[in-house]
Amino acid sequence: MEKIIVGLGNPGTNYLRTRHNAGFIVIDYLLDKYGYEKQTNKFQSEIFISRINGKKIIFVKPQTYMNLSGEAIIRILKYFKLTYKELLIIHDDKDLNIKAFKFKQSGSSGGHNGLKNIIHHLGTEDFKRLRVGVGKPINNIKIIDWVLMKLNIDELNDIIGVLKSKDEFVIDFLNDIDFSKIMNKYN
Repeated sequence: MEKIIVGLGNPGTNYLRTRHNAGFIVIDYLLDKYGYEKQTNKFQSEIFISRINGKKIIFVKPQTYMNLSGEAIIRILKYFKLTYKELLIIHDDKDLNIKAFKFKQSGSSGGHNGLKNIIHHLGTEDFKRLRVGVGKPINNIKIIDWVLMKLNIDELNDIIGVLKSKDEFVIDFLNDIDFSKIMNKYN
């Protein structure tokens, strides 16, 4: 069974290394680790086809801007004939500290506009997520300004450092390990 992992973010150099682009940062790391056979731009997304232990996995970076992520994701799922059950969304989470990664089976958007749009287009909250901590705003910085602020090098290294200790979640997800076991193993 094929799987699809989507990292959320905003396209363009203005948004590189911003907190809101934590999903893109994780996807870039996973592509470096696992490689890919084919890359294409379709459905307003960068799509990377990989094979790990002979199994196909699709990595995606939607280029629709965060708030319209669901538009790209629903089209990609239909194209590859997959459902939300084969989907994992990776996104930033301001309610988790840097260095915190948390897998979640389902749930509301928690105010995250990218997730709101995905829930709207999928018609369900029941899709798997990896929440990447980007920390709470400091010094009364507004949420929108905080998530669009660039991560400093230490914060970026912290995220990558934690990711290195958890990156085999991709293999477990691809091997159809029960998601509650993945959550217990990596949370």
